[in-house]
Amino acid sequence: MTTETTIFIGVAIYMILMLAVGVRASKKATTSTEFIVAGRKLPMFICTATIIATWFGGGTMMGASGAAYDDGLLGVIADPFGAALALFIVGMFFARLFRRLGLLTYIDLVDQRYGKTAATLMTLTALVSNIGWVGAMLVAFGLVFESLTGTPLEIGIITGATVIILYTMIGGMWAVALTDAYQMVIIMVGLVILFVVVLIDVGGWSAISSQLPENTFRMLPLHHDWEHWLNYFRLWFIFGLTDVAGQNLIGRAMAARSERVAQNSFYLASSGYLLFGMIPVLIGIIASVTMPGLSSSEAVVPAMAIEHLHPIGVAVFVGAILAAIMSSCDSALLACASITGRNLLPLILHEPSDKRTLLVARIAIPVYGITAILVALKSQVVFDVMIDANIVGLCAGVVPFFLAVWWKKANRSGALAAMFAGFGAWLISRSVAPELPGDLIGLGVSLVTMLVVSSLTQKFDPPRQVVDVDGNPVELTNRLGTLPILKKGSDRI
Repeated sequence: MTTETTIFIGVAIYMILMLAVGVRASKKATTSTEFIVAGRKLPMFICTATIIATWFGGGTMMGASGAAYDDGLLGVIADPFGAALALFIVGMFFARLFRRLGLLTYIDLVDQRYGKTAATLMTLTALVSNIGWVGAMLVAFGLVFESLTGTPLEIGIITGATVIILYTMIGGMWAVALTDAYQMVIIMVGLVILFVVVLIDVGGWSAISSQLPENTFRMLPLHHDWEHWLNYFRLWFIFGLTDVAGQNLIGRAMAARSERVAQNSFYLASSGYLLFGMIPVLIGIIASVTMPGLSSSEAVVPAMAIEHLHPIGVAVFVGAILAAIMSSCDSALLACASITGRNLLPLILHEPSDKRTLLVARIAIPVYGITAILVALKSQVVFDVMIDANIVGLCAGVVPFFLAVWWKKANRSGALAAMFAGFGAWLISRSVAPELPGDLIGLGVSLVTMLVVSSLTQKFDPPRQVVDVDGNPVELTNRLGTLPILKKGSDRI
């Protein structure tokens, strides 16, 4: 049996298993709360696994390994380093409060603090970001199929998207969380096997390190002018800040069984993500020595698998790559569906029923999935699309979200002004000085604008109070992520 046949059989079995998990999870997704946040019942292991798996997508397996192949550690500041930072930030500053609020989406809090207009703008920003993210992951899916089996990129993209859409639409957060737990095991096994075999085949790390360029492990800019430093900080912020203000992560905090589970799951996920995220990065660096001159650096991990693994091992590793990709896609699609059913539908139907909200959320998944397929077919590049998907969120959404949580004076006038000012600054910078990180400039303009406008408009636009899902005022003290990690603390339900 050829390697291609082995891979096809393995992939087919894997796809069937994921669909079976989705069908099983559908029994627990009969209300919008169960569909969007798993009934707020995720235990520590599943919550941690789904956070890591959500983050550990094709961007890391394909994009980051390719960036490391080309540029060493300086090429992967955004992912995995910035991405791991994002998980830590959520655990420290956001997880406990959002679990305490009992909301369904992070847009709900924006709506509370700033009103419908700001919430709608934030929703549209989130949809653009998540659709772009799914598009990037589907490109990675197609690249894997193309590089390992010769299957055309387009067929791989459409096939992968179809399976992801089906099980996410059927089971919601429960399906996503359970498939993520299984996928995380496959990812870990596949990565460790490949890394160990590669190290043995190349004669150990010492045989590689002596052949690497001097700056391979440098993590600071090579040139110390302000332009390079601005672009460097942008790489940290594009994931480290932007993805904090998103349903993918905040939704996990809201789905956790308790505040302690929410906080500690993000801490464990941050450490685990960085640990396993460095494996494809190191594989990319090794390949820069052993396989120089690849036509597509983003195909370096599949190329190394073919070069060093037995056909059965290749099939296992393909499963790991697909698991990583699918675990990111399903979360982003669920995020789009959640905010559509919860935050966009009420703009059309006044106080829609829970049944209607659930139906719209389910229908939204294939709609956004097809849109992401079109994005993937047009772009066909992983890492750049993944980074670009976060641009609007960084320049327009991060500041209003952060200050909604942590600044009592944040108000509607300041938030709206910050969104438009940040987005406008990015557009202007893009036209006038395209060599500069316009989204980072937009972030700075957004922050200054919101601080100034909110302070000047307190009298006629007083800040709104934070309330929980039942409309009760929420205790805003004791919300930093300082609950015990290893010993059981008091779980606030």
